[in-house]
Order: sequence, then structure tokens, then C-alpha cells
Amino acid sequence: MLYSSQSPAKLRDEEICPIQGQAGSVLGGPEKGARAMKFPAGCFRKPFPIGMRTVKTALAVTLSLMVIEPYGASPAKVVFATIGAISAVGPTFTASLLACMTQICGVTVGVLLALALMALPIPPLVGVGVGIMVIITSYHRLKLKLVPVLPCLVLVNICLNPEIEALSYSLGRIWDTAIGLAIGMLVNTLVFPYDNSKKIRQMMAGLDQDLIHILEDLFDGDDHLPQADDLEGKIHALEGQLALFSEQRLLRRKRQKREIQRLSTCEDTAQALLVELEALCAMPAVGRLNRENRQALLALGAKVSREEPGPETTEDVVSNYHVSQVLRLRQKLKGQLAGRRR
Repeated sequence: MLYSSQSPAKLRDEEICPIQGQAGSVLGGPEKGARAMKFPAGCFRKPFPIGMRTVKTALAVTLSLMVIEPYGASPAKVVFATIGAISAVGPTFTASLLACMTQICGVTVGVLLALALMALPIPPLVGVGVGIMVIITSYHRLKLKLVPVLPCLVLVNICLNPEIEALSYSLGRIWDTAIGLAIGMLVNTLVFPYDNSKKIRQMMAGLDQDLIHILEDLFDGDDHLPQADDLEGKIHALEGQLALFSEQRLLRRKRQKREIQRLSTCEDTAQALLVELEALCAMPAVGRLNRENRQALLALGAKVSREEPGPETTEDVVSNYHVSQVLRLRQKLKGQLAGRRR
């Protein structure tokens, strides 16, 4: 056993990730070892995460193979059912449905194309090449995101195996694919369906701090005016999450519809808030805050400049109008979020 004056915690880190400490000397010293491998600090310390979609995909494949096993799980049946199940477990219900339709139509087109090419007086290998080019080009022109694995597989098998019964083989592969797709669709819909409403609420709540920071930068007394680009990017990301949520098919469909309406209302408020902030940031120079707006920002923890005496200018009036609108919309958004939690 080797003894060291180093702390047990440090020794554990080095044992787990040797390039961080003395064990890096195996590669020519700790510095050289770290430069060679470039692993992040604490690598392998945390367990590798397994997402729920990964678990659902594995479950869908397992169930698909269990279903096709009673009537003979040949390699072709296993491949088509497995790929079908994997394709059907998408991020949303709409994506899964589109994947199912695409795979079924793709396999059908591959079958029909293979039968047409076999009827032509051309070598089988030439027919395979032509058919694959047609399939890939069609997927590209239709802007389909799925890789046309199944249509190409069924095309190759039919063209290069003239001894098989083309019609029965084709119907069998369509059936195997349909089994995998149906089971994957059911698993994706019924087993822990993806619900990002909590993430949307967290994103909306996070807009509040960004809003306060922008207002603080606007009225902290220096000449630097902030931009609302970061906030705009977060609101665009919020739109994407809301679109994702609307494409789900949760078990409580009525509750989901009400939630979509409420989230859309919150998004509209956030968009109106962004418009007011952009108007403030676009001003050549912001005016002075009136007492009401100053007290409101101070209550929110914003560090604004001291009150300056003098007659009210046009910039003061415009700035205070937009600030009051921002504060009003902020309060409205907070009320909408609180009402949704109730």
C-alpha cells in the first residue's frame, strides 16, 4: 500500500481522474498529462445521466421484439421492428406521428420502387444504385429529417434476392415496421410523456431578474446603455418551448389546452414588455426617473443614480412612461404566473 501526505479527498479525485494530479506523471508529469488529455475537473466523478427518452426507447424496442417473437423473429423482422420503434420515440407527439407516417410511406415506396426496377432489363446492382439515389433525393427534396434506412434496406433485399417472394416479403416488412412504430408511439405517449410546462414557467420567472438588471444599467448614471438582445433571445427560446408544449398529447388533454392558453397569454405579456424595453434602449439618452419609478426600482433592489433636480425634459417624460409600462407589465406577468400556479 502506498502512503501519501495528501488529503483523502484529493487522493480520491486523482484515483478517479488521474490526469488531474500526480498520476498524470505517467504521461510525463501532471501538467503534460492534463494538456494531453484535457479532461474537465472532476471527470468521471458524477454518474453518466440517462434521460427518460432513452429509457422509453429501450422499452419500446424490447416490447416490439417481444411482440414479433411468437411468429418467428428473423433478422429482417428484428431490424425493421427495432428501427420502427426507435423512430417513433420522438420529442413530441407530433414528431412521433410524423416519423410513423414517414417510415410507413418510405417502406411502401421502397417496395414499389424495387418491384419497378426488377421489371426493367438492368443488372440488380445497377437497380440498387438507381433506387437508392431516387430514395435519398426524394427525402432531400421533401425535407424529411429521418434517414431513409428502411426504404433502402427493403429495396436492396428485394433487388438482390430474386429467390424471395417479393410481395409477401414486402408486406411482412411493412407489418414489422408498423408493429415497432405502433409500440413506440404508445410508449412515447403513455409512459412519462414529455411535459416542459415547468421549464416554461422557470424561464418566465427568470426573465424578472434580467429585466431588473437592464433597468439598473439604464439608470445607473453612466453613459453606457444596455441592449435587450439577451432578453430577446430568451423570449425567442420561450416561444420554442411553448411550441414544443403545444405539440404534446398529454393524458389530461383539457388541462393541457388551458395551460397552453395561459402560457400564450404570459408570452404575449413578455413580448409587450420586450417592446417597451427596446424602446428605452433605443433612446439616444435616457431621462431622469421620477420619484414613483425611482422608488419602485429601489424596492426591486436596482441600484439607480441619485435624484437630480431640474425642470422636466422630453426625455424624462418618455423614459418615465416606458419605465412605468415596464413595471406594470412586469407586475401583470407575475400575477399571471402566480394565478397559473393556483
